[in-house]
Amino acid sequence: MRTHTEAIPYEVHRDDGFVASDDPARIDLDVVHGYLSRSYWSAGIPRETVERAARNSLVFGLYSSGEQVGYARVVTDRASFAYLCDVFVLESYQGRGLGQWMMEALLEHPDLQGLRRFLLATRDAHSLYARYGFRPLGAPASFMERHDPDVYVRNREEGAKGKTR
Repeated sequence: MRTHTEAIPYEVHRDDGFVASDDPARIDLDVVHGYLSRSYWSAGIPRETVERAARNSLVFGLYSSGEQVGYARVVTDRASFAYLCDVFVLESYQGRGLGQWMMEALLEHPDLQGLRRFLLATRDAHSLYARYGFRPLGAPASFMERHDPDVYVRNREEGAKGKTR
């Protein structure tokens, strides 16, 4: 079974030259890792983890003159469920409505239509996502999580110990 992404990259062009694309070949992992490794939600994330996550997700790059300036990742079965994560626009490009535009392009993606549930987690962008229909969990008691916020630090420390043996 081929998905839309495997056939032809999905691209949306803005009048001022910005492009949003789901083409994984265009993703600049140096840019993505650079941002994510200093973000509040994945500080210290190893590059290998960023690569593996991108490889196993529907990824969106935001580009200006061919250079990556934003990113979003969707973990999805492309049928009933999606989880939006790792959304960012580089600081020097913020304040231009690019985050909103990238969200609009992402939500129009053919593989993300007809989903029963689309989740995300955010500490500080509730008003942005509310514009696109995201709301607080209707039944938070129904959801459970396994959360390990120190996994990257611990894995790095354990890896360093293994190298000195």
